[in-house]
Amino acid sequence: MSQISAATAELGAGKPSAIAFFRLLDRQPLIDTFDPNGLQPDSTAGDLLLRDVCFSYPSRPTQPVLRSLQLHVAAGSTHALIGQSGSGKSTVIALLLRFYDPSSGALYLDGVDLRQLNLRWLRTRVAVVSQEPTLFACSVADNIAYGSDGATRAQVEAAAEAAHASGFIAALPGGYDEQVGERGVQLSGGQQQRLAIARAVLRQPPVLLLDEATSALDAASERAVQAALAALQKGRTCLVIAHNLSTIRDADTISVMAAGTVVEDGSHEALMAAGGRYAALIRARAGGGGGAAPAAG
Repeated sequence: MSQISAATAELGAGKPSAIAFFRLLDRQPLIDTFDPNGLQPDSTAGDLLLRDVCFSYPSRPTQPVLRSLQLHVAAGSTHALIGQSGSGKSTVIALLLRFYDPSSGALYLDGVDLRQLNLRWLRTRVAVVSQEPTLFACSVADNIAYGSDGATRAQVEAAAEAAHASGFIAALPGGYDEQVGERGVQLSGGQQQRLAIARAVLRQPPVLLLDEATSALDAASERAVQAALAALQKGRTCLVIAHNLSTIRDADTISVMAAGTVVEDGSHEALMAAGGRYAALIRARAGGGGGAAPAAG
């Protein structure tokens, strides 16, 4: 009895945790990743359209993030989004991946509402390279092949070559079999990014989303990653969120976002000639010695 009484306090402390755990298991997600239904087109051109999109995060339903957003990314083009922190840029990527659905309005891929597409199929057509790439505690080769079932070693090595990653991989003691550690801790930031790019290259996605892919890198690593990204962008639809002018000035279209909507768009030359918000931000940044586009946090 004395032993049982000693465990009573532990049982009492564990009960609230168990309640929360089973409550989580019983939740029915609004967006079911494993739903087998939905369209799976045979081909994907990559034309993206956001029409009158409004959105608020579920945790902050009274604070709109996007307000009647209109955005068109033509198939095969590179489209850049810039704007101050909180303007809604990264939210656009979250909606395109259907982590959330818009409060109103709709997003389309090749003219089809994303909600009508099979979710797992949709995510095979889109690749993301973010500021903090996700790596796993396994080998370099396994990290590159993650998400590409059946990829051969030759294909993995070709993807690494295209991502300008083969050089540093060859210098690792284990080469492609080298363990990268939890979250890629054994690699530098630039090396992690190039593995993430190689993973995207291997998948050959029609749509590529770049979310501040070089903002956390030093100058040398940024140059290597930029070269890899330039090769990856060819022939596919690219939506780029970036703060560095060298990343976005060659984009086909640049959209300036503020308060959840697009306030200005056009090519770099056209926007500079117009002398609007984009030009003012560029000049202000250049005057500060950064020579970069407005922050995209």
